[in-house]
Amino acid sequence: MLRLTSEQILEKIRKAFSPFHVVAELQDYHRKLGFRVYGENDELVGTCEGALVEDRHSGKPEAADQRTRATTCEARAKDFGPVVRRIGNSLGTGMMPVIVKQIWTANAYRNFNYLIACSETGEALAIDPLDHEKCLKAAKEEGWTITQILNTHEHRDHTGGNEAMVRKTGATILAHKNARDKIADMARGLSAGDVVKVGKTVELEVLDTPGHTMCHVCLLSHTDQPALFCGDTLFNAGAGNCHNGGHPEELYKTFDQQLAKLPPSTLIYPGHDYMENNLRFTLNREPDNKSARKMLDKLAGQDPNSAYVSTLEVEGEINTFFRLTSPTVIAKLREVLSRIAREA
Repeated sequence: MLRLTSEQILEKIRKAFSPFHVVAELQDYHRKLGFRVYGENDELVGTCEGALVEDRHSGKPEAADQRTRATTCEARAKDFGPVVRRIGNSLGTGMMPVIVKQIWTANAYRNFNYLIACSETGEALAIDPLDHEKCLKAAKEEGWTITQILNTHEHRDHTGGNEAMVRKTGATILAHKNARDKIADMARGLSAGDVVKVGKTVELEVLDTPGHTMCHVCLLSHTDQPALFCGDTLFNAGAGNCHNGGHPEELYKTFDQQLAKLPPSTLIYPGHDYMENNLRFTLNREPDNKSARKMLDKLAGQDPNSAYVSTLEVEGEINTFFRLTSPTVIAKLREVLSRIAREA
């Protein structure tokens, strides 16, 4: 089993130019190599089921999936089907509920796909439907018709189901306006402030959220309790990496200037289930974080078919990327930077 040493961490972050960048590099290595993280003395400080593959952003996801199937949760997943949630009432559209199905793919990348449906017409939007078969099955069970596909960004583990979904439904593809040369058959390019409508009752505001890639969008529901469909920008207790077409300074601006200003009650629907591993990362950076410890004790081994849905307020308590002013986080970063200075 490959493992990450402190020397490898230090080498990777020597060129880091901000606390956010340093934390991003540390998290990225924590997430890779079998979801294991090593501390300053190469001591194993956290593990989590699952594994990522390096090429999940390009090529055919199915091929990479086969290589890691034995080490993922897929062989043990219980397919109880996606949970339907009513996230709130639409504002200005007769206060009708907006319906969300979070679909656990049980693949090597731990993807979540989403269906957002109009309660009046039964039209549905599919977000990043990599597992098009599960999405189609879920829609059929509810009597919904998928009419649109929204890709949060261009990586193959988010766009890989487009072709089959379009072939079977005729749905139109929506994505960032600058992703036309990266995502085939885009019908609508999106900019900040655009509104995506689903049927008669659903309105989703487009946020231009660069960082993970430079063509990334999130969707914010126009509901009395907002919901954020955030792809690979914001994860539960973590953030997306910037090594496949992104930039850490842009991701920092997205967090600081957009996400942090959303209502605390905003529900968080990320593109992957990294919750357990990310909580371990939080505790590695902030060992005295009682909220993260309590959350890890509560959610360790949770069934992603009925995953916990956090809010922005909760993320402010458990997500290191919202906690860069924490004295413990600062002290830990100073330890790393001091070591770099000594070894430079």
